[in-house]
Amino acid sequence: MKLHYAVEPSHPSKAAKAMGTDLKTSFKNTWNVCAAIKGMPLREAQEYLEEVLEHKRCIPYRRFSGGVGRTGQAKEWKTSQGRWPQKSVKVVMSLLQNAESNAEFKNLSPDKMIVKYIAANRARQGRRRTYRAHGRIGAYLSQPCHVQIILQEKEEQVEKPEANTKVVAFNKKGLAMLRMKENRIKKTKK
Repeated sequence: MKLHYAVEPSHPSKAAKAMGTDLKTSFKNTWNVCAAIKGMPLREAQEYLEEVLEHKRCIPYRRFSGGVGRTGQAKEWKTSQGRWPQKSVKVVMSLLQNAESNAEFKNLSPDKMIVKYIAANRARQGRRRTYRAHGRIGAYLSQPCHVQIILQEKEEQVEKPEANTKVVAFNKKGLAMLRMKENRIKKTKK
């Protein structure tokens, strides 16, 4: 089965992609890591994730936040809950590195790239078993995930040229009123 991206970049020649499938890291943690870096410039996202590994900054938990402790570092994101998910951060960092390498291969400047699209989706659960009392067996499931990243060069803002003349559309009644107004102005000047 051929895998495809959920979104195609608006300018494929100025974009680089990377994908990881069935990654053995928590889906819920990875989802929050992805949400935190979405829209960031590539270099800024890499520095931020490095600081998370060093526990200098945290990943805000806005979704899947039941039982997540509070930390003062989450104030940066205007929330109170946050964590430092090591494994998920390392996986996302490696995918960012892969996307950066793909950008360099296409002769794109990584310094101008932003994380245009990033998503974590649930993958098929890994099934193991745990042995319980009285000969019973319980499910011992893992929650892996798929991650897709699209980096795109930041589009430069172009200023809108100032229009000197206003284009106003009139109907017959509006044109007649305009003519009457102009005639009044001409009469008062005489």
